[in-house]
Amino acid sequence: MSSTLTIKDFVLKEITPDIWRFEKTGEMLAGIHFVGSADILKAISDDKSFEQAIHVASLPGVIDPVLTMPDIHQGYGFPIGGVAAFDLDTGVISPGGVGYDINCGVRLLTTNLEHNNLNDNKLIKQLLGDLFDAIPTGVGSQRKDLKPTPFQFENILVNGAQELVRMGMGTTGDLQSIEKSGAFTEARPDFLSPRALERGHFQLGNLGSGNHFLEVQFVDQIFDKKTGVAFGLSKGQIVVMIHTGSRGLGYQVCQDALEDCLSASEKYGIQLSDPELASAPIGSAEGIRYLGAMRAAANFAFANRQCITHWTREVFKKYFPQSELTLLYDVCHNIAQIEQMTWKGSMKKFCIHRKGATRAYPPHHTELPEYLRPWGQPVIIPGDMGRCSYVLCGNKGSLKLSFGSACHGAGRVLSRHQAKKKSTDRAVEKQLAEHGIFVKSSGKNTLVAEMSEAYKDVSAVVQSTARAGIAHSVARLKPILVIKG
Repeated sequence: MSSTLTIKDFVLKEITPDIWRFEKTGEMLAGIHFVGSADILKAISDDKSFEQAIHVASLPGVIDPVLTMPDIHQGYGFPIGGVAAFDLDTGVISPGGVGYDINCGVRLLTTNLEHNNLNDNKLIKQLLGDLFDAIPTGVGSQRKDLKPTPFQFENILVNGAQELVRMGMGTTGDLQSIEKSGAFTEARPDFLSPRALERGHFQLGNLGSGNHFLEVQFVDQIFDKKTGVAFGLSKGQIVVMIHTGSRGLGYQVCQDALEDCLSASEKYGIQLSDPELASAPIGSAEGIRYLGAMRAAANFAFANRQCITHWTREVFKKYFPQSELTLLYDVCHNIAQIEQMTWKGSMKKFCIHRKGATRAYPPHHTELPEYLRPWGQPVIIPGDMGRCSYVLCGNKGSLKLSFGSACHGAGRVLSRHQAKKKSTDRAVEKQLAEHGIFVKSSGKNTLVAEMSEAYKDVSAVVQSTARAGIAHSVARLKPILVIKG
């Protein structure tokens, strides 16, 4: 007998383990599938994420079902952890369904180093300090030796990480391990406002602030040995995780597009349950403008992570001359893509919005590089700086279950304002050091806003994703040192 769950006044029915359906009603054009345990879903009754999912399910051309992942929480318009597919002919594109930090994403570098290479606190602190000095963090920080010309900057917006490799900041091997080979095609820098270009030109290679970070970690546990070997992971191995996005450039692209799409919503008669869902038909002039600008911002984010990867490799070479940092994979978290998949017995293209969600393609998917196709896509899930992160792998049924999508992290349970009331940066830094985790941050109150208590337990989020059948756990990673803005 299937279970039911009531959130506020809404009744959900569990259709498979950890997937709950809310049937369409009223103005809704699609039902909603909430992925998560009962405990996880009960937690969202305190915010507006449930109502936001209903608003998304009422947009024109939306495909049944709209989904939310176990890291769900309230966002701008769309809930964070939201996934929605739209018909290309009748559907819309919504900047709120991508978010302000376009292609906020994460990449994982494997190394040929072991945990015992970093078991000396003095060495860890020296490495922490040099990484912090090498990688710009926070607002306004930049490397003096990275000043792309206007021509180079336009090429970066068109070619993403590919342009950085041409500039000598990476290898061609990196590109095969980045979603879309490090560059979205049909990017249109000419669709960016002067303000967006201005904000981006001086922020390339900046880690940013808030929840963005670089972590040196070690592989604490391997759950799937065969896939772990294929991914180049082994127990006790040192790895590096980088989490950042498109900085002020992406923010400005979103802000500009929201204004454009709010006018478009009125122009095309799109009924909005919430103005934060400002939308335009995918094929309209406004829709095309946003997609072109969004892709340019996404390419900037790929290039941003590539810069940080290059500088990280340089620092590691200083301490470990024989070190090799190999890119396992790089995935987008906030993006809208045109993707083709089987739907009701035939192949069909959709515009899939993933906001605070990542792809989780199954084995043998043609968009995966050949070395990953037998296994499936790596799904990299950052946790919080005091606990752990995970590497998952897309399952065979992920396309059918979730349009090939999975969670992207732990998901907040406290706002940054709420977290800042609980502690101080100094107290958080001391507490982490007592657990063998060393941190360095340039932002006032950043560590408090990002403390473990501000997030769900990522292990519970990952377990729920696995029970739902979307992706399975390959490895667990634990932090050694963290830099933040």
